[in-house]
This record gives sequence, structure tokens and C-alpha cells, in this order.
Amino acid sequence: MKVVILCGGKGIRMRELTESMPKPLAEVCNKPMLWHIMMGYQHYGFNEFILLLGYKGEKIKEYFLDYKWKNNDFTLETDSNTMMFASPQKTNLTITFLDTGTETQTGGRLKQVQPLTGNDPFMLTYGDGLSNVNIAELFKYHTEKGKIATVTGINKKSQYGTLDVRNGIATSFEEKQRHQGVINGGFFVFEPEIYNYLPDDKNCVFEDRPLKKLVEDGQLAVYMHNGFWTAADTYGDIINLNNLCEKRGELWESK
Repeated sequence: MKVVILCGGKGIRMRELTESMPKPLAEVCNKPMLWHIMMGYQHYGFNEFILLLGYKGEKIKEYFLDYKWKNNDFTLETDSNTMMFASPQKTNLTITFLDTGTETQTGGRLKQVQPLTGNDPFMLTYGDGLSNVNIAELFKYHTEKGKIATVTGINKKSQYGTLDVRNGIATSFEEKQRHQGVINGGFFVFEPEIYNYLPDDKNCVFEDRPLKKLVEDGQLAVYMHNGFWTAADTYGDIINLNNLCEKRGELWESK
């Protein structure tokens, strides 16, 4: 099953870092947030990724093209330009890099991945959210509920929109109108019918009309996660995550 990751936003509230890099490459514990997210999926056996690029997407391509030699010891034969790696770290990932446009919104980016996922279910998350959510249990829950979409729900005081949930199904969605409730924590599972909710419009915001329509149709299941979760929206969030890592380790690491 493919895992789609939204990596194209400008990260304007993290301008201290995003002047020179896209937000998913902001380092936490000496690795980009994106790397931590992908390792979380790989822990549960999901190794095929589609990265939806936009702002400074070439930096993400460069990171993975350079990943092997930067993270392993090697011997270089200069005449043949051949590298021989000593006990290389094995990540065994398949990554598709899809440029979805610098100004495109989340729904517009997601619509563009349809030819790559076809008639198969797939997963989606954001490139700036860290969590120790159990991906295997999330997918099992999605299968049991039998809905078009499943979102990971987080109980949190927040500026984000909130979901009302009954028997594991979202019954309403309010965008930034309350301060306490179940928020969209990312880490989605989708059936291919999700594309019926997405117009061919680069300005489509998935978290607006498409998500609300899923709720209206009773097609959004909510998998509640009570473990570690955070969204890194500002430079201060990155500082706090690195401080947390130094003091308590990587709380988002899958066990």
C-alpha cells in the first residue's frame, strides 16, 4: 500500500528555517521531520511513498539522492567513480517524487496523485506531524469501519477545527470555532472513492469542503489516538521538539 505525504507548503510560520528549505526537512534529533515520519510507516511494513512536492521540492529530492553516501561509510575509486559501502544502513524505500505546484492547496495536490494510486486504498499524512500512532491498528480500524476515509483523531486544546464523533464516525466538523475537542491529527487511510470528493482545482483545500462532505455523507471514520502527537507549525515547535528529544528521547518513535 502506498503512503502519500503532503510536502509542498511554504511553512510561512517557520520562516526562520523555511527561507532555505521546505518545512518537512526541518531537523529534529539530527534528522528531517520527513525522515522520522517515513520511518514510522516503515516500522509497520509500509515502504512505498509518494511525496507531493511544491515549495523548494528540489531540496527534498536532493536529500534522498544524497542519503546513502551521507549516512554511510564508503570507499571511493576515483578513476571509475565507484563507491563501495561498508555495512550500509538499509532503508529499502521506494519513493516517487511528484511536483504538484508551488501554490497548490492540499486538495489540489491530493487530486494529482490519483493516477499513481489507481483503484487501491492508500494512506495520507502531513510532512510536519510527528506521532507514535500504530499504523497497523489504524489500517485495521479503517477496514472494520468500511468507510471511504479514516482520520486519526486527537483530543486536544487547539486552534484547529474540531470533529464531533459518535461510535467512531464523524458527525460534524467545525473549522476553528472551538478550543477543545477532537482534531484532525492527519494519518489518514483512504479508499479510491476519495477522489470523487476532490475537484480538478489546484485551489481546493482538502480540510474544507471535501472533508466536510465526507462527514455529511457519514463516510469519515475516526481512529482515536491517545499517545504522542504533535504538529510542528512554528520555529518554536522545532526548538521544543529538539529539547524534548535531548531530555526524553524520541517519543514519536514506533515501538
